[in-house]
Amino acid sequence: MTKLFVGNLPESATDSALGALFAAHGKVESVERIIDRATGLPRGFGFVDMAAQDAARAIQNINGQDFEGRTLKVSEAEERPAQGDKKRRRPNRH
Repeated sequence: MTKLFVGNLPESATDSALGALFAAHGKVESVERIIDRATGLPRGFGFVDMAAQDAARAIQNINGQDFEGRTLKVSEAEERPAQGDKKRRRPNRH
């Protein structure tokens, strides 16, 4: 399974429309648009999970394609460090 990053999504994009776009290039396991917790509005990016060979084909065919008036940026998602792996810096209050 490969997680794809999909950037430059229009606010009007829906999970179902995004899933349909990627389904033309293989089996889509899941679609997730990222929503801002504070405003409830879409942040303009999301993720699509697909089988590795389908994901490679989707990147090749969808990256740079127009989707509802926006040029999509599609790439393999990068792993983020787990929350516990981050070193927190406390400001020096003295």
